[in-house]
Amino acid sequence: MNRRGFLKTGGALLVGITGAGDLIAQFGGPVSLAPPMGQLDTWIAVGTDGTITAYSGKEELGQGISTAQQQLVAEELMVPFDRVRLIYCDTALTPDQAYTSGSQSHPANFREANLAQAAASARETLIKLASQRLSVPVDQLEAINGTVRAKSDPSKSASYAQLVGGRKFATTVDAKAKRRPAREWTVLGKPVPRPDLMDIVTGQFEYVHNVRLPNMAHGRVVRPPSPGATVLSVDESSVQGMPGLVKVVVKKNFVGVVAEKPWQALQAASKLKVNWSRGAPLPSFSGFYESLRKQPSRDTLLVNDKDTSQVLAKATTTLQATYLHPYQMHGSVGSSCAVADVQADKAVIYSPTQAVWYQKTTAAMVLGIKPENIRVIFRRGSGCYGLNGADTVTYDAAVLSQAVGRPVRVQLTRKDEMAWENYGNAFAIDLKAGLDAKGNIVAWDHESWSPALGNRPGTGTPGNVITGTLLGFEPDGFAPRAAPEPTAYNNNSNGVPSYLAARFGGTIRGTGTVESGRVLTHQVRSSFFTGPLRSPARLQNTFAHESFMDELAAKVGADPVEFRIRHLSFPRMRDVVSAAAKAANWETRPSPAKGIRKTGIARGRGIACVAYEGDNGYSSMVAEVEVDQATGAITVKRIVLGHDCGPMSNPDGVRNQIEGGALQGLSRALGEEVTWDAEKITSVDWRSYKSLTLGLDLPQVESVLLNRPDDEATGAGETSITVVAAAIGNAIFDATGARLRQVPFTPERVKAALAARS
Repeated sequence: MNRRGFLKTGGALLVGITGAGDLIAQFGGPVSLAPPMGQLDTWIAVGTDGTITAYSGKEELGQGISTAQQQLVAEELMVPFDRVRLIYCDTALTPDQAYTSGSQSHPANFREANLAQAAASARETLIKLASQRLSVPVDQLEAINGTVRAKSDPSKSASYAQLVGGRKFATTVDAKAKRRPAREWTVLGKPVPRPDLMDIVTGQFEYVHNVRLPNMAHGRVVRPPSPGATVLSVDESSVQGMPGLVKVVVKKNFVGVVAEKPWQALQAASKLKVNWSRGAPLPSFSGFYESLRKQPSRDTLLVNDKDTSQVLAKATTTLQATYLHPYQMHGSVGSSCAVADVQADKAVIYSPTQAVWYQKTTAAMVLGIKPENIRVIFRRGSGCYGLNGADTVTYDAAVLSQAVGRPVRVQLTRKDEMAWENYGNAFAIDLKAGLDAKGNIVAWDHESWSPALGNRPGTGTPGNVITGTLLGFEPDGFAPRAAPEPTAYNNNSNGVPSYLAARFGGTIRGTGTVESGRVLTHQVRSSFFTGPLRSPARLQNTFAHESFMDELAAKVGADPVEFRIRHLSFPRMRDVVSAAAKAANWETRPSPAKGIRKTGIARGRGIACVAYEGDNGYSSMVAEVEVDQATGAITVKRIVLGHDCGPMSNPDGVRNQIEGGALQGLSRALGEEVTWDAEKITSVDWRSYKSLTLGLDLPQVESVLLNRPDDEATGAGETSITVVAAAIGNAIFDATGARLRQVPFTPERVKAALAARS
């Protein structure tokens, strides 16, 4: 059965899924090769009733992209929204579009390529077919409501179903197919409600946690007591005779149990006696940031104008500061889960991974079977923007299923996930800038240190997550090096501040006016697994840059908004700053406010902005805070966001993304921090890892959306979170005159900063 065999007559999805062996046999051959991206049939199918089925390699993680993709296809094919079905991220059916990450889904599928171009090509192909069928020239035909008809005589028409229903297009995606202009949109650009929302709020939606297969067992893993510990022995007799126990599984340093029921597996895992070696000593928690500077490092120069030291030496005024950001975790409210059915040399895996095709190739390595005999089906899992336990729990389920020859479901415990997920990177960042006699920045120097270990598993590195390492696979290699000279502009990490001009090859690539700069980064080996956590590196670098920008403005007595706009050359950046400031009724004056009180409740406002990844979305935020100077407690009262992602496919979706990002950023700015002692991670539950709590008084959040339908589509999911910490820190400074340079802004750190202010 080919991929269209999964559609009934009329295009409805077949929802009954059988076991791995039956599925592979039913599919009829290798499934490892992704459908060719250049073929129209890879992306679009028309059912016999005219229903449109679209195939995408960008998955729905809760961010609303599936709704926007349905809107896109409906718009380009001129059909109602509810006539489009979307299938995404299934290695037997959908194209390989690598990761769903980095605010790249909107740019990938809504520009002149991939799904958008395929849908436009399908419309033009249908018009050509109708021209042949109706003997009417192409330029005298129009597509409307699933039908192609003559403009002068609507009775001359043919439905999509009549033209190609149930058959292949058998043509390529036309790079010259014309997209529908934004001024004519009837579906795209509208606030269409998410079709999955009702099932989610009523508990009917099938997450990966809800997948049930015949004869399915349940597994639990037994993680090491500390990083680097290895298995010396396992006493299987310690769990002999326990109810429901199916098997104890030991494979190198991977240890797990399989039982008939989840509780039985949990009990067996907790009682299994495993003798572990001692792990490697961990760095001192209190001296961690200083230790980063003393380790061998892999160095990279993002910008090097070579005159920065000389310009700084000649500057009228110089300022320098250091900013610190901790490891933080995804901390998904529901722990990660996966289901695997491995039978002999075949496997079907239900995974919340953000890269089904990469999970397919690395699962093949873990299981020792051919990639073409593995099917990975995405099922939505625990909320995640980055890399929580999704990939590692998928390997857990696959290994345990292979060991017992039947389907196995694994859901991690809270501690197993929080102690062993891939954390967002810690950073120590030194900044130095010079200003001229008029208070303008003339040079900017950035030097940072960040630890890393592992990452997403990618195409062939299962050792990038804990389960892969325990099974004997190495993480990405780490080799110290001196920094080579940069040869091209790359601001994917936002290591380059938005205010640098950044000249490359005689062309200004940055968004600022500062013509002299150096950005040097040092990556060191981490003691803990690390990986992408919403706005990885971009958030940490922007916290430093935007806090420092405020310090520079205060140094010369400038208003923080005016000072930013003065140093921005890119109109879209200036516009988002102005839009947020206007909506917030920004009071033009320097920070801190005059006549601030040093007791009681202090109130202030702060601003921050970013060109995310240099050119993948533009965001600004004004935060209004109250500071209890007796307790150090911070209350964020109001947040105003300015946002520009080019054309807005769904304004509601954009608003949800930037407001949700602001609230997650609030949590990361005020409380979240991974902690450890001499041997192990100690932040392993909601008491020890302090995210926002239920019942918190949330701030008023307002969004100002700048719609630019004629510009390229950019990202929205990771922009607003990037500026939160700096905006809040700047507001605290405005209210109190106290500068916080270390995240999170705990009451203890706030009180220390208050005590240290001049």
